[in-house]
Amino acid sequence: MATSARTAVKAIQDIMRKDVGVDGDAQRLSQLCWLFFLKIIDDQDKALELTEDDYRSPLPEHLQWRNWAADPQGITGDALLEFINQELFPYLKEMPLRGSHPQRGQVVRDVFADAFNYMKSGQLLRQVINKVHGIDFNNLADRKHFGDVYEQLLNDLQSAGNAGEYYTPRGVTSFMVDRIDPRPGETLLDTSGGTGGFITCSIRHMREQYVKTLADEQAMQAALRLIEKKPLPFMLCVTNMLLHGIEDPSFVRRDNTLAKPYREWGVADQVNVIITNPPFGGVEEDGIQDNFPAEFRTRETADLFLALFIRLLKPGGRAGVVLPDGTLFGEGVKTRLKQQLLADCNLHTIVRLPNSVFRPYASIGTNLLFFEKGTPTEEIWYYEQPVPEGQKAYSMTRPIRAEHFADCVAWWGGPNREGRVETEQAWRVPIAQIQERNYNLDIKNPHVAAADHGDPEELLAELQTAEQTAAALRDQLKSLRKNRLRRRVSPPSASWTD
Repeated sequence: MATSARTAVKAIQDIMRKDVGVDGDAQRLSQLCWLFFLKIIDDQDKALELTEDDYRSPLPEHLQWRNWAADPQGITGDALLEFINQELFPYLKEMPLRGSHPQRGQVVRDVFADAFNYMKSGQLLRQVINKVHGIDFNNLADRKHFGDVYEQLLNDLQSAGNAGEYYTPRGVTSFMVDRIDPRPGETLLDTSGGTGGFITCSIRHMREQYVKTLADEQAMQAALRLIEKKPLPFMLCVTNMLLHGIEDPSFVRRDNTLAKPYREWGVADQVNVIITNPPFGGVEEDGIQDNFPAEFRTRETADLFLALFIRLLKPGGRAGVVLPDGTLFGEGVKTRLKQQLLADCNLHTIVRLPNSVFRPYASIGTNLLFFEKGTPTEEIWYYEQPVPEGQKAYSMTRPIRAEHFADCVAWWGGPNREGRVETEQAWRVPIAQIQERNYNLDIKNPHVAAADHGDPEELLAELQTAEQTAAALRDQLKSLRKNRLRRRVSPPSASWTD
């Protein structure tokens, strides 16, 4: 079935490529996403109609998928485009909350708030709709296979301009979730959810390890939290949740996490687990930093999120977050944040990633920080994640994979990280040393000898010699150029007489 799922999606993409309105992978995936979404909603409606006596769909009857899309010989061409652009989309964007499950209507409205039909050919759109209609999302096997294919499409989206910012390599998410080990019923938050990779990975982890009963599944789904502020990843994320068997994806909120004032996040908002890759390297809109206490005010998003993570964790809560090198060595606000982090939380592990992990859309150094709230940090263990032997760097075609972390997992130790030892990749730094460094956490691997660049005096002499040689070559070039110009302007000499 996995092969047929890939075949069906490829066939849909091939049809879309013929349409002049769809430009690039991001638009193709967005187009596929809203079609999948409406088909899934209709399939769910059918299932709920069988299990609930008084169930009513959030969609009016004439806008339900079964009544306008199901007939392969149905509405097509300009009439189909007019229906979708002038009737379907306008209604869904402003849809009143009706039916027996109003939260389902809210999800539909949020998804379509910024959705767009890119296709210009009604005939090609009908062909795509017919392909999508052939998928039964109530069939668990079909849904799982399409979920896998969909995640691969999200992976491929890395190459679609800036869309890569929505995607964290699955090797990284799998490792982080495995180390954090979320359990059903624990509130789990991703503050910058993107397309939902950390949440879907956590869902798989819990279903494989802990979900044994319907009550376990319900407890897991009820405890999920995700916030995403951008429209495209939000739509992709909600569809991703549906494809991963989430019955009610209304926990996915379209919002800017940082827009809520820091002090308004109270005890009721605290969670057991935070797993996230917050945006960094950019700045937030004007005024956002004013939502934070004066000592934490900055326009650097990674710093604002770190301040919020400390506040949002319950006592005993744990976090795994991706942060840039700048957070580790930065001063000012960054120093105060690290002081707060190490005082309120046990930052027990920092995994240092190669610069190439997030290529092609970022080549800065990144780190995985693991911490638990409630006890201060006494020591930090560092682990330097190497690039696999025989590979110079990670890339689009050779990304980081979960198995690349096998040595780190083996080193990690028991449930309380007992049994750790220093290795060529791992080293321990006590809190006193961190304090002596004014909370600079950018500590290089002491087991790797610094490169020998030579004697400074000899290097200086070589540099001076090279500069003298370069100066002499410049003088020669100037002389040659001057002579050539002189020959061009000199009058020709007479070789005969009148």
